[in-house]
Amino acid sequence: MKLNISNLKNPVTAAVLLFTLTLAACGGGDGNKSTQTSDTTASSGSSSDANTILGAGSTFVYPLFSKMFSEYDKTAGVKVNYQSIGSGGGILQLTNKTVDFGDSDAPLNEEQTQKIGAPVLHIPMCSGAVVMAYNLPELKDTLKLTPELIANIFLGKIKSWNDPQIAGINKGVTLPNMPVVIAHRSDGSGTTNIFTTYLDKVSPEWSSKVGKGSSINWPAGLGGKGNEGVAGLVKQTPGAIGYIELAYAMQNKMSFSKIKNKAGNFITPSVASTSAAGNIQIPADAKVSLTNTEAADGYPISGFTWAIIYKEQNYNKRAADRAEKLVKLLWWNIHEGQQYCEQLNYAPLSKSAVTVAESILKSATFDGKPILK
Repeated sequence: MKLNISNLKNPVTAAVLLFTLTLAACGGGDGNKSTQTSDTTASSGSSSDANTILGAGSTFVYPLFSKMFSEYDKTAGVKVNYQSIGSGGGILQLTNKTVDFGDSDAPLNEEQTQKIGAPVLHIPMCSGAVVMAYNLPELKDTLKLTPELIANIFLGKIKSWNDPQIAGINKGVTLPNMPVVIAHRSDGSGTTNIFTTYLDKVSPEWSSKVGKGSSINWPAGLGGKGNEGVAGLVKQTPGAIGYIELAYAMQNKMSFSKIKNKAGNFITPSVASTSAAGNIQIPADAKVSLTNTEAADGYPISGFTWAIIYKEQNYNKRAADRAEKLVKLLWWNIHEGQQYCEQLNYAPLSKSAVTVAESILKSATFDGKPILK
C-alpha cells in the first residue's frame, strides 16, 4: 500500500500510519476481493473456464456486483469472477486482455484510450454517491460541509475540527478540538475521479493547484487501497475524514456529512438524492459527469460506474459463445439486475440511461456482426 504522509510528528497521524502498515501486511484490507475466486484465475484471461466471465475494476460498485453476479449465476448458470481492485487496475487488465470486462467510475482518458488501442464501449451500470465519511465519536449532530470547506480540508488548510470555518457552518454544534486526519485513495480510482472532478468544479484553488483525475498528487493525508481501505482508515482513526461510496459507509455504520449543493441546499446522500443528480440527458456514448448537479434536491458528489468492453469481441482467439455470454450478462445487469440497486444504496439507471445502454450494447460485434439480435 502506498502511503502519503504529511506529518509524522502528529501522534494521531503516527497511529494511523501504524494501522495502515498493519493493514498492508494483511493484504491491504479487502482491496482485492473477488466475487468468486482468486487473482490467479483472472490472469488466465479468455482461456479460462468457458462458463466463467472474468471482470475487474471498481471497488465503488463491488457490493452491488457481488449481489448481481450471485443472482445471475442462479438465473443463467454463468459464474462471474469479479476482482475488486480499483478502476485503474480494471482498465489495465482489460488493456492486457486478461479479463472480459473492466469496470470504472471514470471513462477512459486519452492516455488509456491510446494504450488500449481499439474501440471500447462504456455501458452504465448504476450511479452512486461519494460521501464524506468521518470519525468524530463525541459529535451528536450530523456534520454539514460546503464545497469550500471540503476543498480546504483536503488541501490541508484546515487542521482542527473546531476551526472557525467549520463552526460557522455548523452553528450551535459543539465541535471537538482534535486534529483533522485526511484519508484518501492510494490506488488509481474512479471514486477519486468523481471526487476530484467535483472539487475541480467548485474550487478554483483546487483546480489550479491539484486538478482532477483517477490518481493525483494529494496535498495532505494518508492513502488506503480501495473504498475498503479508506473506510478502514476512517473507522479506526478518531478525527479522520475520507471519501467513500455510500454503500461502504452504510455497511460500516459510519457517519457522513450533508453537503451544500449548487442550489444552496444541504443534501443528505441517499438513493433518492443520487437519482435526482442522475436525472439528466445522457449522451449517446454514456460518458457524462453527474458532479455539482443543478438539481435542487440532487446530491452533488454522484457519478456513474461503467462496464467497459471491446466493441469488437473477436480477439485473443475468443469464442463467439463467450462474447455472447458477456453481452447477455451486461444486458441482464441493466434490466433485471437493476432491482438490486436500491437495497444496496445505489441509484438504478433512469429509463433514458437504460435506452442509451441498450443502444451501446447492441453495437458490440463479433467478426463485425452484431452479437445481440
